[in-house]
Amino acid sequence: MTATTDRPGCDTSDLLHIHQLFRRAFGDAPGLVRGVPDGDVARMRVVAAHVREVATGLHHHHEGEDLLLWDRLEQRSPGCALHVGLMRAQHADVAGLLRDLDAALPAWETGAPVVARDDVARVLEELRALLVLHLGQEEDRILPTASSVLSQREWDQLHEHGMASVPRSRMLLQLGWILDAVPEPERAGWLRTNLPAPARLLWRTVGRRRFAAHRARVYGVR
Repeated sequence: MTATTDRPGCDTSDLLHIHQLFRRAFGDAPGLVRGVPDGDVARMRVVAAHVREVATGLHHHHEGEDLLLWDRLEQRSPGCALHVGLMRAQHADVAGLLRDLDAALPAWETGAPVVARDDVARVLEELRALLVLHLGQEEDRILPTASSVLSQREWDQLHEHGMASVPRSRMLLQLGWILDAVPEPERAGWLRTNLPAPARLLWRTVGRRRFAAHRARVYGVR
């Protein structure tokens, strides 16, 4: 089993769903923020908490790639070094914007003033633009090499690192956001491929309803 899991060659398609989650989340975030009326503290708290959660998820996702992916690709495929350098530089730019977001949120979280709200939205718009570029380039320039030089065990470490950062109480909601980014006709197949039967049952009986309520709250659907 060790020889099989350590053999070069892995399925990187799971990253496409994670990327789609971030495209959706950061694509919608500026509008969600700008949609909060001046001084509406209750609505601000819901949206700000969502923004913090997806920003934290992006930070941990990039942290996993920084720790587990770039050095291995450079060592095993020197021809990929230029692309890895671009990824490192883009990660640094994303990290800077995440710090700007972290700095901008507290002013909005104190009374929900419109000026602070718009500062948060501007940072999110910059993040959205950078992520559109970065995620597409990573898919085009990194995944083909990663799929050929990394073992499945090594690739799975990225998923394990990401999941370790999600609080247990948020696991079903995280699953919901991933599924929300998967085209509806593909969701049943995604669940069969990625979750064991007990987890699928938990999603159907508890998670789906819990996520639907959470999503409606975040998007302001009544």
